[in-house]
Amino acid sequence: MTQDELKKATALAALEFILPQIDKNTIIGIGTGSTANYFIDALAEHQDEFKACVASSTASTERLEKHGIEVLPLNTVSDIPFYIDGADEINPYFEMIKGGGAALTQEKIVAAVAKSFICIADESKWVDILGNFPLPVEVIPMARSYVARELLKMGANPVYRDSVVTDNGNQILDLHDFQITGARDVEQTINQITGVVCNGIFANRKADHLFLATKDGVKKIEQR
Repeated sequence: MTQDELKKATALAALEFILPQIDKNTIIGIGTGSTANYFIDALAEHQDEFKACVASSTASTERLEKHGIEVLPLNTVSDIPFYIDGADEINPYFEMIKGGGAALTQEKIVAAVAKSFICIADESKWVDILGNFPLPVEVIPMARSYVARELLKMGANPVYRDSVVTDNGNQILDLHDFQITGARDVEQTINQITGVVCNGIFANRKADHLFLATKDGVKKIEQR
């Protein structure tokens, strides 16, 4: 199977998992990225079986609305039973790096509201130690250089993601050469740097379920 076929397979597996658990009052949280896009496209065939969605980015909102699916502002919603999203990396503890698409802050907010976070990924995202994928950090523009200096002190190599502006109007620093152990502590430490909006470690709010697409089929993995 190609990587795109693996992404589609895991998205379909997650959809089959939630369909028996939703009804016409259900609001579904939707992530951002290529794997989430496959989920959106599959979900569109069942849009009469749920109420609406909350999206973690402008791009996902536009894709949902193109299918005729209603997208609600998160501030109008208090109950999201499921949030479905991909990962750039995920470890056996279901801690993740996310934010390759620069939507990390809104992804983390929607995930925080959701009762259950379902991660959909292909086997290339499965790692023992986080950090091979550069860790995104969303920063207030005027603080970018200061934050970069503080991240250098932590042993990271921060690289400005040129010409990228987040949906929140901020900038991204990608941390290279930065293996992450003790992910929860690292997540909190980076977030405490003045000028940081959010970083792409999802350890304090990690995934609850993982559907991992492999050459042998989609596996529902239980966390260690």
